[in-house]
Amino acid sequence: MSLEYILETFGEGSTVTVGGLAVGLAFGVLAQRSRFCMRSAVIEFFRAGAGQNVAVWMLAFAAAIVATQGAILGGLLDVSNARQLTGQGSLSGAIIGGLMFGAGMVLAQGCASRILVLSATGNLRAFVSGLILTIIAQSSLRGILSPVREWTAGLWVVSGEAARGLSVVLNLSDITPMIFGVVLLAAALVLAIRQGVSRWVMVGTTSVGLTIMAGWLVTYKISLQSFSLVAVKSISFIGPSADTLMGLINHPELPLVFDLGLIPGVFAGSFFAALLGRELKLQSFSAEGQPMPRYIAGAVLMGFGGMLAGGCAVGAVMTGGSVFSLTAWVTLVSMWAGGGLTDYLVDRHQTTQAYSVDERISVR
Repeated sequence: MSLEYILETFGEGSTVTVGGLAVGLAFGVLAQRSRFCMRSAVIEFFRAGAGQNVAVWMLAFAAAIVATQGAILGGLLDVSNARQLTGQGSLSGAIIGGLMFGAGMVLAQGCASRILVLSATGNLRAFVSGLILTIIAQSSLRGILSPVREWTAGLWVVSGEAARGLSVVLNLSDITPMIFGVVLLAAALVLAIRQGVSRWVMVGTTSVGLTIMAGWLVTYKISLQSFSLVAVKSISFIGPSADTLMGLINHPELPLVFDLGLIPGVFAGSFFAALLGRELKLQSFSAEGQPMPRYIAGAVLMGFGGMLAGGCAVGAVMTGGSVFSLTAWVTLVSMWAGGGLTDYLVDRHQTTQAYSVDERISVR
């Protein structure tokens, strides 16, 4: 069954939405089972050096780069029209927004993608944080906070096209991003083996990176045969979550786009993975845990910072980084710096444990 037949039979909107749903389901299952999380990696790195969590994050990021660059070099994918490369970018937004997002994910004990995954498993703390994050993100995009975001983003801008491509800025050859990804992937595998990460976790977290490439391919292939405009994009959470929530509140019908399938897909995939793994459990704010104002502050910082930086730890960093967007790599450094600094200032009295019970990686 060809893609052309599917588009003619079911329509472009339905096809791209189902594509987003499929990619989201895969990401949700894999992220829930592998415990993939940037926050855990950042805290572990700054407290105790590179360990299991750093290895898991590196595997996913490197796999996203290798798979995406491989598809580009193989002629299967063209990202020249992707937002991360063509639109005007903001280095001030990447730096300030990245720092804010990094601080927020430490305070909220999870980045945007991890919060969505944990929400699906019954974590009410994550669910409340996710709602606040989404509302702040929407307010930053089109609401009362949008003037502040626009002013901050305008402090240091770069034009689209060549100025946003890291390969062009650094005068790299077409094969260099692929070589970098392969070296990073090899280093991550060595680290994971030395740290005792289980084989199944390594496979799962590497597959998380592959879903980034899958998102690019789904939207690109549909855009080639679609009569209407289909954005070439991949997985992201800040903007899509805000648009989906506000659409459900304000409109009886939602436009059929990739993001509309992605967010419910991630939630459903995480839910069923937790159900099969017997990890569904209602968890609320408790006296033994962190205070609720901390989660709220973290969600606010992530909501505004994510919109300012152009996405979350997955959307801005992994998706943007896989196509070597300049602002994506600046955001990556800023998020790690913001997370590490916040952990030092706020939680330095704690032990070197970098993750809570529900985020622990199996080494069996």
